[in-house]
Amino acid sequence: MNVLFLCTGNSCRSILAEATFNHLAPKSLQAMSAGSHPTGQVHPRALALLAREGIATEGLTSKSWDNLPRTPDVVITLCASAAGEICPAYMGPAVRAHWGVDDPAHATGTDAEIDRAFLTAYRILRRRIKAFLAPPLLMLQNDRIRLKTELDRIGTLLP
Repeated sequence: MNVLFLCTGNSCRSILAEATFNHLAPKSLQAMSAGSHPTGQVHPRALALLAREGIATEGLTSKSWDNLPRTPDVVITLCASAAGEICPAYMGPAVRAHWGVDDPAHATGTDAEIDRAFLTAYRILRRRIKAFLAPPLLMLQNDRIRLKTELDRIGTLLP
């Protein structure tokens, strides 16, 4: 199963999700990330956070959804539409779900407050990814309707 984490800039949330998913998932599952309008660089705080968590960062790049290496089976958008973000709409045949997460790239305040915003986004994503990878959910791979229902439910989980 190929999973695409999609947002607009592909610099923070989708990168955190891609790296965390690939760190936790069995080899039969692969995540990738992309953006509808990629920034062209991964946010340094996202890379630093992943490194602190012991998650590999090699090869992580901000990239467009126009150049995906594989066709996704599942697409999860991460934009926080409550914050007024326009979330890209993937039009392929994949199962689609939305896991809104505030973009830590837009966090303001002290360094500690900004780091906390990155950590909060990471913890939300990690909890949701762990729920995605739980055995009962993985057994739904061939039931697209139930898989979407469960992915939507997971999208409401907080850290």
